[in-house]
Amino acid sequence: MPNQSRPKVKKSRALGIALTPKAVKYFEARPYPPGEHGRGRKQNSDYKVRLLEKQRLRAQYDISERQMARAYDRAKKAEGKTGEALVVELERRLDALVLRSGIARTIYQARQMVVHGHIEVNGGKVDKPSFRVRPDDVVMVRERSRSKTLFQVAREGGFAPDGETPRYLQVNLKALAFRLDREPNRKEIPVICDEQLVVEYYAR
Repeated sequence: MPNQSRPKVKKSRALGIALTPKAVKYFEARPYPPGEHGRGRKQNSDYKVRLLEKQRLRAQYDISERQMARAYDRAKKAEGKTGEALVVELERRLDALVLRSGIARTIYQARQMVVHGHIEVNGGKVDKPSFRVRPDDVVMVRERSRSKTLFQVAREGGFAPDGETPRYLQVNLKALAFRLDREPNRKEIPVICDEQLVVEYYAR
């Protein structure tokens, strides 16, 4: 499991992205790395720039280095650009799509929902956040979990993302369900990343 001991606000500032809604206001107030010398850091080397970009992508999906490396290996075998294939590969994770659908507020919450057995795919319980959702798969909150306060909030749109729901998802929040209509396109995926730098990191 990824290391979650570091406070999300500090991690957000170190990576230059807000990882949770709560971190947004802190990040906007202090958009520089944490620590005494955060404002005065020198320009990074090429290696550090690529490393930071890889860490940023990892953090947005809350995955381990091993999971990231495996996703990269699969992306290398896909058609088209490896970087775009990598982001699409990560976006098809079950926890990522639970987040995008508005059933969860953060990737951390989405992971917990899956691990605790609240989510089913095509009628069967799935408790692995890394489960890769395929086009036409139907994902929903299990019947026995729907009465929980968390899911009642989700049903009323309390966790719905800002802006439009990604077009590759067909979402019915009232039913606490969604379907992956098709493979996502990189341009539609709401992650902040220069994926070519990530490819360069692994190809070094």
